[in-house]
Amino acid sequence: MISSAGIPDVVPAGRMADGGQPVLDLAEGLELRPWRPDDAGALLGAARDPSIRRWNLFTVADHADARQRIARMHERWRGETGAVWAIARPGGVVVGLIGLNDIDLAGGAAEIVYWLLPEARGAGLAVTATRRVARWALDDLGLHRLRLCHSTRNPASCRVAEKAGFTVEGTMRGALLHADGWHDQHLHARVAGDPE
Repeated sequence: MISSAGIPDVVPAGRMADGGQPVLDLAEGLELRPWRPDDAGALLGAARDPSIRRWNLFTVADHADARQRIARMHERWRGETGAVWAIARPGGVVVGLIGLNDIDLAGGAAEIVYWLLPEARGAGLAVTATRRVARWALDDLGLHRLRLCHSTRNPASCRVAEKAGFTVEGTMRGALLHADGWHDQHLHARVAGDPE
C-alpha cells in the first residue's frame, strides 16, 4: 500500500485481531479454514508422518498437546504474529496446513509455511494453497513481501515455491537445524505486484 505522498503505508495494528480469521476458498470444494479443537487428530497424524517430521520442526505428543497447539494458533492470530489455516476437503477433513509465520505488520512481511498429509500430495494442492494465501496476504492484508524458505535438500518445496510465483533469491548457509543436522536453505520471495 502506498500513501498519497508516495510513501509505503504500514498495515495498522488491529487489522487482523479486530476481525475473525477468514475462510479462503480453493478449487474443487477445498477450503482454508481456521483450525478447530476437533482437528487434533490430523495434527497428531502430521507429527507422526516421517516426511513432515523431516522438513518441519514440530512435535505433538498426544491429542491434548495437539489441542493446545491449535489454541496457540488462535492466540497468534489475535496477537497478529501468525495466521495458520487447515487445508480441508469437503466435509471438513483436514489434509494439510498452510500459514504465515513471523508476521510483521509494520514491516509488511511474513513467511509462508505448509505441509500436506500423504493422501493430499502430488496433485498440486500445495501450489494452489500457497498462491491463495499469498494473494490474501498481499492483496487483502496488505503485506509487501512474503518469503518461503526450505532445505536445499527438499526439491519438492522448491518446485512449489517456483510454481506459486516465488522467485529464488539465494541460499542461506546453515540456516535451519533438522533432525539430521544443519541444512542450507533456499530463500524464495514474492513482493506486492509480482505476477502469480
